[in-house]
Amino acid sequence: MGLSLPGYRITKQIGVGARSTINLAIEVKTGAKVAVKHVVRDGPDDDRFVEQAETEYSVSSRVEHRYLRRSLQIHRVRRLLAIREIMVVMDYFEGMTMEKARPNRLNTFLTVTQRIATGLHALHEAGFVHSDIKPTNILLGARGALNIIDFGQSCPMGHKKERIQGTPDYIAPEQVRRMPLDARTDVYNLGATMYWLLTSENYPTVIQGTDARGGMRIVSSDRPLAPVELNDKIPLSLSKLVMECCSENADDRPSDMAQLLARLAVVQKLWKKHRENARLKWQADSQPSSEETSERAEGTE
Repeated sequence: MGLSLPGYRITKQIGVGARSTINLAIEVKTGAKVAVKHVVRDGPDDDRFVEQAETEYSVSSRVEHRYLRRSLQIHRVRRLLAIREIMVVMDYFEGMTMEKARPNRLNTFLTVTQRIATGLHALHEAGFVHSDIKPTNILLGARGALNIIDFGQSCPMGHKKERIQGTPDYIAPEQVRRMPLDARTDVYNLGATMYWLLTSENYPTVIQGTDARGGMRIVSSDRPLAPVELNDKIPLSLSKLVMECCSENADDRPSDMAQLLARLAVVQKLWKKHRENARLKWQADSQPSSEETSERAEGTE
């Protein structure tokens, strides 16, 4: 395969990213499965991808949580003193991206979203912002397992980036304006992710598409339609929460993941109450009236 790493046996490629590949490997000593991200630097244009691999390891090796993919080791290959390749050894997680395995029931959606928020809360408690939450950076596995991946654009709380980083369909306004990033940035990214999951439409962020030179275009966003306007089966309380998460002004969003989790718990409680009321109404409507029961009794005499 052209890739070798001392102490590991590379078995197959399982993913492709920006200037990188993800490979399944077996640790020779223990037989444990791991994932290996391999980044190759062919020229100066690849420096940012090398930097992101370094960032991925630096951040995800410091935080251990069941919903966060952990980096275990980093290996650098140098030629003429310059880094030419980077290999990051990470926990292996068997699953599919949320883009491919999107939740199709509201209860499942709420549970998954709560788990994402829980993982991000742990990351924030450790002092870091993910800053690139989107459906392809969430892996869903069997029996409710979940992994948040790709910490290449993560940064310390309050950090101001020199260049715009993020995914246009999920990027927060402060990322575009190169303002300090904090927990509310991930709240926005997650809100835009929830919007897509609920509506199959992308939230209109302040970046849309590319210009003639291939760069990102900064525009005035369209008036966004609330999720309930696009799908009337979505609970109003959830629709309002998603729109608050996507507020342009960070002060109008839930202040952190703890507050978002509390709001999601309220939505879930209201939904369960609605479902129970609907069940009781269906049972009542399905039972024959006293007149019908009397008529049936008379007919049997």
